[in-house]
Amino acid sequence: WESSCGSFSGSFDFSFVKGQAAAKRALEIAAGGGHNLLMIGPPGAGKTMLSKCISGILPPMTFEEALETTKIHSIAGELDKSSGIVSHRPFRSPHHTATTPSLIGGGSNSRPGEVSLAHNGVLYLDELPEYPRHVLETLRQPIEDGTITVSRAAQSVSYPSKFMLIASMNPCPCGNFGSDKNPCRCTNSQIYKYLGRISGPLLDRIDLHIEVDNVKYSELVGSGEGENSQTVGKRVAAARERQQRRYLGSGIYCNSHMQPMDIKKFCRLDERSEQLLKAAFKNLKLSARGYNRILKVARTIADIECSENICPEHIAEAVQYRALDRKYRAGM
Repeated sequence: WESSCGSFSGSFDFSFVKGQAAAKRALEIAAGGGHNLLMIGPPGAGKTMLSKCISGILPPMTFEEALETTKIHSIAGELDKSSGIVSHRPFRSPHHTATTPSLIGGGSNSRPGEVSLAHNGVLYLDELPEYPRHVLETLRQPIEDGTITVSRAAQSVSYPSKFMLIASMNPCPCGNFGSDKNPCRCTNSQIYKYLGRISGPLLDRIDLHIEVDNVKYSELVGSGEGENSQTVGKRVAAARERQQRRYLGSGIYCNSHMQPMDIKKFCRLDERSEQLLKAAFKNLKLSARGYNRILKVARTIADIECSENICPEHIAEAVQYRALDRKYRAGM
């Protein structure tokens, strides 16, 4: 990992992470379809380490992606002249004190910001509520459109910004709300105020929400090792290859880039799956955007499972990653 805002070398491996099977599965799905992911859990649960491990399971960039990424880094003056091209997916991790121009771009030369420097890679935001709310709100356009327009008096420049947003946060100010290990010391009003730093519309644009709890002692001292990043990465690469064949010539690289017309074409459901999604839409009070994101995630799960069709079990798993949407938005 070259710097706090640079590329990631892949020295973190899934096999080093004890326990956290559910979080690893969610990260595999996120990598498999280029989806945004939010991890919520107490300090010390391993959220940061899990996030750094994702670079080790992402597939290599295509030649077109490498050219796009290299152009942006060249404009920003961050291109490594010894290599001449950006060959690894970027992993950008701006501090929570980052300003709006540093995040979305700007300045006298309309320099690309972190959202563009993370194009075709990962934008990691640790302790999400610690970022100023007005800064977080600027992420809504690039997440939705995959581009960001930087306007200044002299010029207006648009940069690509198709990145995976990986974010983490504590569930409350003390960090122990919902933990089965330590009691929470926060009042309801303190929890609601803390969660309210993240707007509903921004939360709606994050495809997967997962809770990460502290690892049990038995998991830490266990002799067995989980799957390594290379094994997981092979499944991710195979899923991405299916998507490249499916979207060949369309300019879409992964499932998260699908537009509504693409979702209608490639995410057809059988009757059982349709009924399941209908019930989830009603019970979780999902938005139209949340509905579409469930379909995108279900399409990715089907790709990982080598299934041409989206089955009820794929919908059921995708729905559970939206369950926190209602739980946490209730306090916003």
